[in-house]
Amino acid sequence: MTSRPSGLPDHSWLGAPIDARPLFAPEHTALVATLRGLTPADWREEAVPGWTVRDLAAHLLGDCYGRLARGRDGHPEGPSFAAGETLEAFIHRINQEWVDAHRRVSPAALTDTLGLIGHQVVRFFETADQDAPSTGVSWAGVDPAPMWLDSARELTEFWTHRQQIRHAAGQATDPAPRPLALVLDTFMRALPHTLREVDAPAGTQVRVSVEGPAGGLWTATATGDRWSLAEPGVRHPDATLHLDAEAAWRLCTRGIEPDTALARARVEGDPRLAGAACRIVSIIH
Repeated sequence: MTSRPSGLPDHSWLGAPIDARPLFAPEHTALVATLRGLTPADWREEAVPGWTVRDLAAHLLGDCYGRLARGRDGHPEGPSFAAGETLEAFIHRINQEWVDAHRRVSPAALTDTLGLIGHQVVRFFETADQDAPSTGVSWAGVDPAPMWLDSARELTEFWTHRQQIRHAAGQATDPAPRPLALVLDTFMRALPHTLREVDAPAGTQVRVSVEGPAGGLWTATATGDRWSLAEPGVRHPDATLHLDAEAAWRLCTRGIEPDTALARARVEGDPRLAGAACRIVSIIH
């Protein structure tokens, strides 16, 4: 039995910690291989609304530099909030500023630099103290977040952006179940925060069931002051939302909207609770 270090907040309601460390190196290798396999035309395809594949690669490079500056090097300088700016607006603004500043950088140079800097990011996460406080994860409703959640969140960003690049190049989602399983497990840590405004008696349980080799079960329980993933699930929860893995990760990253996901889902129990669970979003949106 282990206990949390003295002075750190209790994050047990987020569920069992996730260890993403072994997946950073293979994910980085897969990203670089994906970029090196693109054609010149692929780099000009839209990967996400408003950004080409080249733009998304530049964004990933910015993420890598930012993580090393803040987490490894303790570098205090960087962009600051404008007056009245929300976190979401701030993140979108500085991301766009970075991408705009790197439009002159070629795809080959971006790939080479990502290969170098990304390897340093891998090393940073592989050696990080998983119990230490780290950057907040707003979509999970926790700030500061434990490093294990921050690390897993970062892995999901690399994985998700790689899939978006693959899709832009006409490729399907990478079917490898191990990284997708970790991505889904991380995304589902948003479930308690998603349900935070749902009025339900203590003990009410809402389950998300994702099918397939990368899937699993996540059960959120209403407690006295919050929803929690730490409570044992009952055999028959008050509501169960059944999703396939592709719909689940796309829903969490808003690749599809909740109404679309709900139309593809199978619901058992209270449709109100299942519909609330389907509002889950595991990115800054």
